[in-house]
Amino acid sequence: MGDMDPATLQDFLSRYPPFAALDPAALATMAGAARVRHYGAGDLILDAFLQPSIEVFVVIEGEVDLWNDRDQIMGPAEERLGPGALFGFSAMLTERSVGPRAVAVGEASVATIPAAVVEPALASPEGARFLAEHLSAALGRTTAERTYSLVDDLIVSRPLVVAPGAPVREVAGLMTDRGLSCAVVDLGNSTFGIVTDALLRRRVVVDGLPGSTPVESIMSTPVPTVTIGDSAAEALILMLERDATFLLVLDAAGDLRGVVEPRDFAVSPTTAGVSLHEQLRRASNVDELGARGRQVTAMMIELLARGLTSGRVIAIYSAVIDTIVRRAIQIVFADHPELSVDRFTWLSLGSNGRREAVPSSDVDSAVAFGDPMSQEEKSAYRAAFEDVHGVLPAAGLSRDDHGASASRPAFSRTNAEWRAAGRQWMSAPHKNQGAIMTSLLVDGRPIYGDPGLPAVTRVFAALRRHPGTMRLLLQESLSRRAKLHSMLDVLTRRAETFDGKTYAILPIVNLARWAA
Repeated sequence: MGDMDPATLQDFLSRYPPFAALDPAALATMAGAARVRHYGAGDLILDAFLQPSIEVFVVIEGEVDLWNDRDQIMGPAEERLGPGALFGFSAMLTERSVGPRAVAVGEASVATIPAAVVEPALASPEGARFLAEHLSAALGRTTAERTYSLVDDLIVSRPLVVAPGAPVREVAGLMTDRGLSCAVVDLGNSTFGIVTDALLRRRVVVDGLPGSTPVESIMSTPVPTVTIGDSAAEALILMLERDATFLLVLDAAGDLRGVVEPRDFAVSPTTAGVSLHEQLRRASNVDELGARGRQVTAMMIELLARGLTSGRVIAIYSAVIDTIVRRAIQIVFADHPELSVDRFTWLSLGSNGRREAVPSSDVDSAVAFGDPMSQEEKSAYRAAFEDVHGVLPAAGLSRDDHGASASRPAFSRTNAEWRAAGRQWMSAPHKNQGAIMTSLLVDGRPIYGDPGLPAVTRVFAALRRHPGTMRLLLQESLSRRAKLHSMLDVLTRRAETFDGKTYAILPIVNLARWAA
């Protein structure tokens, strides 16, 4: 690491953003992996216009001139950086040759930090703020008319489109030649499939399929799509909700215009949502998932500060909750190899089922089992579901131990049992808490497992054909009355508090939900 020991470099980094917000252990890891290099006057440090960088750079001593615009590299430098300044992160994040070019002004020392260990700094709230301010400013100098708020702005190259019968060997070769991680399969009538490099490796290298196999035999379909003119925030929400790796961008006529993936959002105001989402998806254990989950509230604050509307931030938050729950299921069931995750579908209920969750919302859930399943098997699964819900508080999510939970028998049934119960509730909603169960399950949204499995969602799709049930649900919605207090009451009766949610918000929300 040159002539600077890790402890000294750790102390240096701790004084500058975005490293200042990191805990000592993360800083120590970063300093241990870094390498300090020394440059003379005029030495080239980085030219990320020629090839993407896999590191970020921090000026330790001296000064560095920076060019952010490829067309201006023959002119004077656009920036001059001093000690503590960070550069090279745009090329690292996007994995594209987007600059900058960096040259030492005089004698200079620069630390290079590998992408794998610098990620915590850029994903922290301070890192998100740093990216929003610096990356947007740098991009704005060369493309001031682009705000990267539309999905159109995120398209960086022409997609590779192949025919359904193209051999996988040929498709893999084209992807390699163009440096792409996916190919789009044109199925006609504005429908598409997708083949990724990961899918090719699994099906051809691992499973041993011959290279002559038609690409349509291994492609994934359907692929989530957005339309030219859609906001980048809406595209991000869709990507998070579908847990997708790629989104196809179509025009109004249904023709393919481009492909976007998580790294493309690095230039968008939604950067914080993407980086944290990726960390949640990769959390290796319960502790890591909890630590990442506790950063979600800070992420919401950052997104609001960047100008996203509260409705979009709430939608992103709901999608991130889905990701936390999915990852919790995966981690818990990894310790239960005797239980198959293919035997059930997890439904999100309540405010998160409606994609209206806020940090104080409980995480309500239900499960639909595949038929048939014995009582002993159900008990084993319910115990595992209880472990899943036990993980959530550590990640900053609320749980209601007496409410709707997949660990309770009333909320974990086979498809046949859900179908029978649903029909009973709708025919006699006043019995067995039928109205309450109906109001809960009508919001059910599958987030893990086979989305076509739950019979309960199909049963309640016919709710409007049951006028008796609708009348009872209206009575239930009107049962929570608004309550008004005068200011004099508040001032003179100090012992009494006013619950704004109970007496002002819920009555309106319940009636609006019934009308919807």
